[in-house]
Amino acid sequence: MAQAFPTKTEGAVETAPPGHSGFSLSNRARESIAGYLFVLPDALGLLIFVGAPMLRSLSLGFFSVSGFGEYSFVGFDNYHRMLGDPLFWRSLRVTVLYVVLLVPALYVTGLGLALLVQRNTRFNGFVRTMLFVPQTVSLVVVALVWQVLLIDKIGLLNQFTSWLHIGQYSWLGDPRFALYVVVFISVWFLMGFYMLIFLGGLQDIPKEYYEAARIDGASPLQAFLKITLPLLQPTSFFVLLVSTVTAVCGSQTFDLIYVMTKGGPANTTSLAIFYIYQQAFLFNEYGYAAAMASVFVLLLMALTVLMFMLTRGGRFNYA
Repeated sequence: MAQAFPTKTEGAVETAPPGHSGFSLSNRARESIAGYLFVLPDALGLLIFVGAPMLRSLSLGFFSVSGFGEYSFVGFDNYHRMLGDPLFWRSLRVTVLYVVLLVPALYVTGLGLALLVQRNTRFNGFVRTMLFVPQTVSLVVVALVWQVLLIDKIGLLNQFTSWLHIGQYSWLGDPRFALYVVVFISVWFLMGFYMLIFLGGLQDIPKEYYEAARIDGASPLQAFLKITLPLLQPTSFFVLLVSTVTAVCGSQTFDLIYVMTKGGPANTTSLAIFYIYQQAFLFNEYGYAAAMASVFVLLLMALTVLMFMLTRGGRFNYA
């Protein structure tokens, strides 16, 4: 006799096994959720501590703020005032000159030092450490030490120039020298950091390329121009981008100026970021300072986008 098996009747509800929720995610969905959860803390931090203050600063540009909680809407008055402020435009010119001097100097010194110490020897390791040591020192301490070295008449540098019978100079008090001295100290402070970045780029270049070039009779200069520089394009782009942002609004841009020159003499070292600080915290012009900061950020963003467009983000061009 044939055994009758129960069949699934129409309208019957299929029950899930015990302990099974009936809802499952694919592995791809689980990985996506895990990734978003890992990113979430940093995203919230950026939103709360960077995004919100930026929006707040942008909105303050349309108000007159007393500093005691009193706000009055003034529309575009702060921006109109900015257009007619000669000190603001002067600070922009000083900033442009500072960037033009600092960025190429950091590129050349960083790459040059990396080429000199790229061999992994004990002596080169010691030199790398010594070149990077300034990065571990507070900028305030760096500024104070250099201020003592450059002080008029009794400073070590003036003592040296006097010994050489070439005269003494007011390195930080003379408008002809002050900005160039600040640029020199900035390069001295930052060059070790960019040296390490270039070292990373140089170590990624296969040694076989240089061996093949040497067999073909290429000189060291030809190998540098035909192999090293082209293969350092991504590293070079990163260095140029980061050094430009650093020159515009890096910590040394404010700290060195504040300690050593206070924007003088005759506003020759008053960079835009320092002028914004003066308006906000010395003259209590918070709305005006916020308006200048907003324009400053937009100019920096435009410069960054322009660099990406001109260099294609440092990507190789195989065409």
